[in-house]
Amino acid sequence: MSNYSFSGFAIVSCGTLNPELRYLKNHGFLDARKILYTTPGLHERPMELERQLIDRVKTAKQFADKVIVVYGSKFCYVNARNPLRTMEKIIEEQGPKVSRVRATHCIDMLASEQEREAISKGEKVWWMTPGWVLYRHFVFKDWDKGLANENFPRHTGGAIVLDGIGIWDRYVEERPEEILDYSDWMGIPIQAHPVTLERLKSLLLEQAHAF
Repeated sequence: MSNYSFSGFAIVSCGTLNPELRYLKNHGFLDARKILYTTPGLHERPMELERQLIDRVKTAKQFADKVIVVYGSKFCYVNARNPLRTMEKIIEEQGPKVSRVRATHCIDMLASEQEREAISKGEKVWWMTPGWVLYRHFVFKDWDKGLANENFPRHTGGAIVLDGIGIWDRYVEERPEEILDYSDWMGIPIQAHPVTLERLKSLLLEQAHAF
């Protein structure tokens, strides 16, 4: 798997997955000509997400003919004004050499639904990636404590960070007060579960071979 070259591709990704893609780049797997990111947390601002995504794809085409978009489908882009406008439609409009990884959202790129079920052991869990911790002020930009109370406490299994880059232990050691504040704001405990990046790598390879 690691011998495959992405040198003929450019990547456009949600900024939430910056840590994982940077890790793959630094470890020699992802040698794309260019990796571009949208602002983390734009799933709650679909118009801005669409604007940035189209802009990044346009820029990516200046570096490579083929572009892989690292975004989910129905959970990442919901257009309440025009329900028929979907992520698939946006990607299709960018041309035949632009393709999206086959996952529902960033969580699904790190662990499949079956894997998440095994980790949660039947509990309702608020899933996160390291980016949801590092960029939480973007992800929850317009959330207040009231909105947090409406959403998080129902997750009896707490919040679980799918850590595929070994960042959690170091972050907890260096910034314990931030994790405590984050957990207090959410009203649920936060813990990490180690995963590999094999699923993300497979999704990227799948799209690369599909061109």
